[in-house]
Amino acid sequence: MDAATLWQRYQDWLYYHGELGFYLDISRMRFPEAFVQEMQPKFAQAFQAMTQLEQGAIANPDENRMVGHYWLRNPELAPNAAIKAEITDTLEQILTFSQQIHRGELRPSPHHHFTEVLSVGIGGSALGPEFVAAALAPYDAAMELHFIDNTDPEGIDRTLHQLQSKLANTLVLIISKSGGTPETRNGMIEVKQAFASQGLDFSRHAVAITGVDSLLDKTAKSEGWLATFPMFDWVGGRTSQMSAVGLLPAALQGIDIQQILEGAKIMDDATRIPQLRENPAALLALSWHYAGKGKGERDMVILPYKDSLLLFSRYLQQLVMESLGKEKDLDGNTVYQGIAVYGNKGSTDQHAYVQQLRDGVPNFFMTFIEVLLDRTGTSPEVEPGATSGDYLSGLLLGTRQALYENQRDSITITIPQVTPRTVGALIALYDRAVGIYASLVNVNAYHQPGVEAGKKAAATVLDIQKRLVEALKSSGSSLSLPELAQMANAYDQIETVYQILRHLAANRRYGIYLEGNPAQPSSLKVSIRNS
Repeated sequence: MDAATLWQRYQDWLYYHGELGFYLDISRMRFPEAFVQEMQPKFAQAFQAMTQLEQGAIANPDENRMVGHYWLRNPELAPNAAIKAEITDTLEQILTFSQQIHRGELRPSPHHHFTEVLSVGIGGSALGPEFVAAALAPYDAAMELHFIDNTDPEGIDRTLHQLQSKLANTLVLIISKSGGTPETRNGMIEVKQAFASQGLDFSRHAVAITGVDSLLDKTAKSEGWLATFPMFDWVGGRTSQMSAVGLLPAALQGIDIQQILEGAKIMDDATRIPQLRENPAALLALSWHYAGKGKGERDMVILPYKDSLLLFSRYLQQLVMESLGKEKDLDGNTVYQGIAVYGNKGSTDQHAYVQQLRDGVPNFFMTFIEVLLDRTGTSPEVEPGATSGDYLSGLLLGTRQALYENQRDSITITIPQVTPRTVGALIALYDRAVGIYASLVNVNAYHQPGVEAGKKAAATVLDIQKRLVEALKSSGSSLSLPELAQMANAYDQIETVYQILRHLAANRRYGIYLEGNPAQPSSLKVSIRNS
């Protein structure tokens, strides 16, 4: 394609939103006009499905739930007055609580005030708050935010060590819809123990963000925690950033959460327009469908050219992959849908994997995220006529061109600067694009049976572990691995038995020892030593 034709295609497919100062360029996706026309009926169905979703249709039949994260940024759209009141009351509660913390009206003791926030959650209860904190926390944040987002003991130790001298000034957010998520429960128990070791009353530091009447909600109320905030049944974890899950940590840091909501609301309005060329989320979904032939045949590489947006790719990994990665479609057919997502940041990736993207396997499409404002204040020149920001912009534009010249397609999103408003808009854009794309490929974007299967499998492993320990204790003697597996009624999972025992022995749990050649697991002897 010659320069004049490419320039015309750029103008034909450039989307611009004046109020947000937002650009979306899909001109470097090589779809032909015939493909666009072929997709029009599917988009008409997708627009209708999204309208029904927002009106309160049961979009998650597995759990008989509505899907209402769009109502969080515009409560007027809620399907009834009760839900509208829940949203507005919770937002007011978040703002009031944060102000009371900042003003020192809520304190853990007369001698201490809160300066740190420790957020304990996993998946959707962590990735959104982590992304927003990295993107928007001011240099002089009102409070510093820390995370326990896994059940890795060393990770928990590292975070608690960082807070050891500040624990008396730390506010703890425990985030779990059910209160039974094992990783979050484990983190909560270890944090409670850390507070107890310093003689601190955990309840004076603790806040629950959870479902009404959940196990965690009941625990918080019975123990007299500082506050509780609701997690709504109709908001999934990966779309919960604009509920208390994401808004409370952001507000505590001093981030303007009302601007996040406003940016999302404006983008939601733009992505409701039922015309493909006027709807930025539909343009993204069109590009994803073309790139992967509607089957996810190409990976989505997210490359923001801004350090503060580093975690956006991790946030989108969950949003896109958990929403679209499905074995079955809505009709029960086996389809194995999904789009793999990865990314880091520019220009770091010029020195990492862009070499493969330019010259290697063409199994991806790129999304560049450009931020026009380099920094607040003036930028010094690093050489005559060029600043550091000029280099960053040049690397983005040059990489985009180099990829296109080598038959690699890309999308470019441009925002004026990273602000609460633009971050809210980016989150809303991808929320809607995922919903539209799911409709195009006929999958349920709002359930996650694979995640639940993993949780059940983990519970099974822990049950086997319990039986193994009981069998070993009752035997009172050294046993071979097959003998112990038989005693624990787990011989059909003997490989798992071996791996459980190896882990227990490495951590000296219950005094378990393995003796013999590790390269021949069946020959190992298992025993308990009391010393």
